Amino acid sequence: MFTHPRSLALLLTAGILSGCAVGPDYRSPVVELTSTFLGQKSVEQRPAQSKADLQRWWAAFDDALLAQYVAQALEQNLDIAQAAARVAQSRAALRYADAALLPAGNVSTSAARAYQSVETPLGQVLNATPGFDRYGSSYEANLGASWEIDVFGGLRRGQEAARAAYEASEAGAVATRLAVAAQTADVYVTVRGLQERLAIAQQQVETRRRLLAMIQLQYEKGVAAELQKNQAEGSLNQAEAQIPILQAGLDSAMNALDVLLGAQPGTHRPELAQVKPIPAAPGLAATGTPADMIRRRPDLIVAERRLAAANARIGAAISEYYPKFSLAGLLGSATSIASGNLFTGDASQAQGVLGLRWRLFDFGRVEAQIAAARGQEAEALAAYRLAVLRATEDVENAFSALVNRDSQVGILTRGESSFAKARENAFAAYQGGVVSLIEVLDADGNLLQARDAKAQAQTEAARAAIASFRALGGGWDTPSANIKRLAGKLSTND
Repeated sequence: MFTHPRSLALLLTAGILSGCAVGPDYRSPVVELTSTFLGQKSVEQRPAQSKADLQRWWAAFDDALLAQYVAQALEQNLDIAQAAARVAQSRAALRYADAALLPAGNVSTSAARAYQSVETPLGQVLNATPGFDRYGSSYEANLGASWEIDVFGGLRRGQEAARAAYEASEAGAVATRLAVAAQTADVYVTVRGLQERLAIAQQQVETRRRLLAMIQLQYEKGVAAELQKNQAEGSLNQAEAQIPILQAGLDSAMNALDVLLGAQPGTHRPELAQVKPIPAAPGLAATGTPADMIRRRPDLIVAERRLAAANARIGAAISEYYPKFSLAGLLGSATSIASGNLFTGDASQAQGVLGLRWRLFDFGRVEAQIAAARGQEAEALAAYRLAVLRATEDVENAFSALVNRDSQVGILTRGESSFAKARENAFAAYQGGVVSLIEVLDADGNLLQARDAKAQAQTEAARAAIASFRALGGGWDTPSANIKRLAGKLSTND
């Protein structure tokens, strides 16, 4: 049965004129931020051999192998591959939501062969009919189309939610890339720091071993007491015990670096076996303001886009209050006699349907769905605001660690210099016969302890610099135009 032309015209007019969709229109939330970071001035004033640009900050460490590994990780890391796959899934979901707004068409054909029983009531009647043939055939071919008219915007809200989810996945892929770059640099610096500390620990063991040999000789001659010998043995054992711990940490760091590079653990150990200095922490060419940080960090874009998707789902839920209209049509041919009559005029068939679906007596469930959607939107809003606060916290913590680790390196450098002079004085006194070799070896031990502490501080300073770059959203090499657009939409009170 075909729809009355006037009814169809009214329905189409309503659909065309319905430019607004039910539900709240989305507005990016405004976040309150200070004009500067607490530690911004101290970080910008810290002396450094080089200044890093946030776009490719790892190049400022002046370590070719570090830069090579970061580039390799960005190409081969499997977390990035998973993020890219999630983007593809979200893109497909968006295409599906887009297609829901368009008419759908299908072609169907069928051919059937039946054999009628004569033991049923129908079969007995047919069998009594002259010329009855128990075999029967039917053929059918149809072209159908259907279209849900989005009068109240439920499908459009679903499309908005799908687009926001796709944009969130795209920003999430960028966030994964930045995280992988920072993790790769962090683990590489850790490897260099552990190698430095392991070399110092081995020197410390050698020094303690020589000290024990001297005291053992004196003990055998009755010059040294057993207490001194036992103390020297314990000091040697304590120094030796540090080596397995450092070696285990070094092995773990090297394995972690291989996994970040998408390789089997042990793949890059030959390259890393050549010990190199701990990369010096570079300065920041420009830290920017908290508002700049908000717009640079892709994880905040993810949180904001999830909020936009949750807002759109409220409209999709509210649209269930209203009736759903659809149009459907069918044009085809059917015959039950012979396939040769399939496309004749007598076999043609057509149908037009105006559909109405209205959950008129189901408003309790609709209200529950709307309440759930509003709850999800409130949760997403709180998550976004929390993400902004934590991002600011990341920056402040990284700045504080960087400045204080720099200060610690300076103090330990002066301490190392003092211990080096003490060692020289002890050695000069030993050559003059004023003190024994024990005092010289003890001075060596103090010097090596100071160097170990300095190596730890240098490592942590470099890691704090990496954390600062990551917290500021550094590492965008060539962001897509869509990500740049989304970053520019984040609202602050600046």
